[in-house]
Amino acid sequence: MSDETFERLVAPHRRELAAHCYRMLGSVQDAEDAVQETLLAAWRGLDGFEGRSSVRTWLYRIATRVCLRQASKRPPRLLSPDHGPAFTDVWDLGSPVDGPVWLEPWPTGGGGDPADEYVSREGVELAFVAALQHLPATQRAVLILREVLQYSAAETASLLDTTPASVNSALQRARASVGDRLPAVSQRDELSALGASGRRDLVHAFVSAWEAADVPALLSLLSEDARFTMPPLPAWYSGRVDVGRFLAERVFETPWKLRPASLNGQLGFACYQRNVADGVFRLSGVNVLSVRDGLVTHLSTFIDPALLPHLGLPATPP
Repeated sequence: MSDETFERLVAPHRRELAAHCYRMLGSVQDAEDAVQETLLAAWRGLDGFEGRSSVRTWLYRIATRVCLRQASKRPPRLLSPDHGPAFTDVWDLGSPVDGPVWLEPWPTGGGGDPADEYVSREGVELAFVAALQHLPATQRAVLILREVLQYSAAETASLLDTTPASVNSALQRARASVGDRLPAVSQRDELSALGASGRRDLVHAFVSAWEAADVPALLSLLSEDARFTMPPLPAWYSGRVDVGRFLAERVFETPWKLRPASLNGQLGFACYQRNVADGVFRLSGVNVLSVRDGLVTHLSTFIDPALLPHLGLPATPP
């Protein structure tokens, strides 16, 4: 089979495979590596593909095994509250924690990609992917295959070379563990309840307040228990008062421009900070917002320079 024919065979599945690997590994960078390893293994094993399953299922079998191997070699990715307690000092942010430590955001909204239904649903929301990382890797795979990808117990057992009884047992344990870590309402449902006009109003108010460095206006958009996190820095702040102090004293030392971006199927922004030396606004981070009853409960800010090129965002504001 030629390279072109193989690419036509796998291309329709590439994005949803990447989303699957992201759910398993919690990292856009690790997901990219896993997809490449999956496609290489598929190319090498093509002669052994006998067509007893669909190409999609065959690729998922390979990708899941690749992810299980990777997960066995690396610690699970974390959100800031899982790493350590909240900070109160807004001037001591700690030293960046390097290495495969932090959960990373995932770019969604592929613009007509037929795989988007697998990408934009709750399966890539930050809280869900974070909860998955607390599961043993095999339970993680079972939960994703059964509940996100809708494979049957028998199909999942075949993919993982186990039995349906083992799959059902693992699924029961995984559901209980993940359920304890998830909010009562998903972001998909929260955003649906807001409606299109409510989402537009919230985005407009957030961007306007941030670009104007209007801290009181920003605080009016936050819940009382709001959190602000910013890996790879270990510092994070809990509660509207401490978040407000950090915003007022540290965040707006230089001007910003925000542009809406679809991240994890949630409201998100590409954040461009003005460089003091040349005055140019450059991509310095991304924000992913979590909302509850129309208020922002978590500003998940990601500022790792090594991560940003993997998110497909312009380097300067469009």
